[in-house]
Amino acid sequence: MMKKITLYICSLLMVSLVSCEEELDQIPLSEASTANFYRTPAEFEQAINGAYAQLRPFPDRYYDLSETRSDNIYGSSTTGVRPWDPVNDFARTLSNNELIEAAWNQNFNGIMRANTVLDRLNADVVSDETQRNRLEGQAKFLRALYYFDLVRWYGKLPIYSSVVTPAAALEIPRSSVPEVYDFIMSDLNSAMELLPDRWTGANVGRATSWAAKALLARVHLTRSGPDYGIEGPTLGVNEYDQALTLLNDIINNSHHAWVSDYASIFDYDNENNPDIIFDVQFQSGGLGLGSTLPGYMGVSSYFNTVPNIPSPQSSVEFREISDDLLNAYEPNDVRKAVTIQQGFTDDFGNVETRAFYRKFLNEANPGLDRFDWPINFPLIRYTDVLLMKAEAILRGGAGGGQQEVDDIVNMVRARAGLEPVSGVTLDMLLEERRLEFAGEGLRWHELVRFGKVIEKMNAWLPQEDELNRMPASIEPFNIIYPIPFTQLTVKRGLYEQNAEYN
Repeated sequence: MMKKITLYICSLLMVSLVSCEEELDQIPLSEASTANFYRTPAEFEQAINGAYAQLRPFPDRYYDLSETRSDNIYGSSTTGVRPWDPVNDFARTLSNNELIEAAWNQNFNGIMRANTVLDRLNADVVSDETQRNRLEGQAKFLRALYYFDLVRWYGKLPIYSSVVTPAAALEIPRSSVPEVYDFIMSDLNSAMELLPDRWTGANVGRATSWAAKALLARVHLTRSGPDYGIEGPTLGVNEYDQALTLLNDIINNSHHAWVSDYASIFDYDNENNPDIIFDVQFQSGGLGLGSTLPGYMGVSSYFNTVPNIPSPQSSVEFREISDDLLNAYEPNDVRKAVTIQQGFTDDFGNVETRAFYRKFLNEANPGLDRFDWPINFPLIRYTDVLLMKAEAILRGGAGGGQQEVDDIVNMVRARAGLEPVSGVTLDMLLEERRLEFAGEGLRWHELVRFGKVIEKMNAWLPQEDELNRMPASIEPFNIIYPIPFTQLTVKRGLYEQNAEYN
């Protein structure tokens, strides 16, 4: 299905400033770099597209840094030298890891692009107030999203509220996590007022006021998770009432709605369906605008058996679904077959019993190459909003009760073909979320948010670590990643490394 919106083309601005493939070690660009741009409303639209462009790595990143880190995946490779091995193995030497560095650089690149739009936006060039408000709202939503991604990976961060010179950037230290959250929440509250409740035509897929509200609700829930004493993303602030108010608004007043068939949510011909509140948009056609995720989560030996699949799709290494996740599905749970490819026979006749994610895979529509899968990646779904509401109620948010929690969970279970349950607890809810969102990159963050990451992972590690590469147990410092080594050496003493990392 042809996409209605192409958000991820390198605009003329971004071609002149930095290529789509290049990553910045420091955010700022000089004033001279943009002197000949931002002269028309169309150029501002190009620029905001450039800010959206930094969402393109999110699907692979969530697979690398959340799914692989969690109890959903056992990712130790045969050689132990793949980039994700140290992530999977909780290594203390991750500061030199390319995945950790890319997450930092790409997010701050997105923040720089959003800041550039905000700095330059003015009524003299964009005279239409509605267009100007929407540009500002999108830039603030994206800046908040990039900062939220960063604070969950790294904890304390430098705050850039505008584009600064490279010299000025070297004088800006990391701010505390509460200060970063204040900045995020300010942006989202502003975006809620500036953005439309929906887009039409070619603009479908851009951020809406409902997306800002849903993201802010997730921020409140994350902040409210137990404080692990590490200056990480959870602060124990008990903002469940605030989250519940936002979630109820989305449920009661938005155009987003329940989708009765689970598989159809991820159907290539049903993108931007009512379950999708905000996603990363991709488009096939050999233009470099497609997704790499379906092949990246798979394995070449599988794709070699499927006609017309461009090869190689991924590394030859399995990152196999953990036995714990496989066994967590009840019989007849339709989500398992949608989410997981469990076994196949390779082109040499060898039977492979290990499993991998296939949730975003459609073998009949692979695109032109391994970078070209035409499937969007959901960042916030309506189902997530419902289950976040259940979470807020169970945590003591005012205005809901146990029956409402049970009803929400049983809606999700009924769609999965399962019998209803009663007396849903936080542990039951966490498990239901695991099965519903497996492969969508939420698991690690939710283990942290629910206060279960140490308990769950320390029970899981000895059961799954067949190659004996993981530690016997993890500690709270493992919840966040180290600051990339390249950032520590730009100016000695500007940033202090996160505790316990080399």
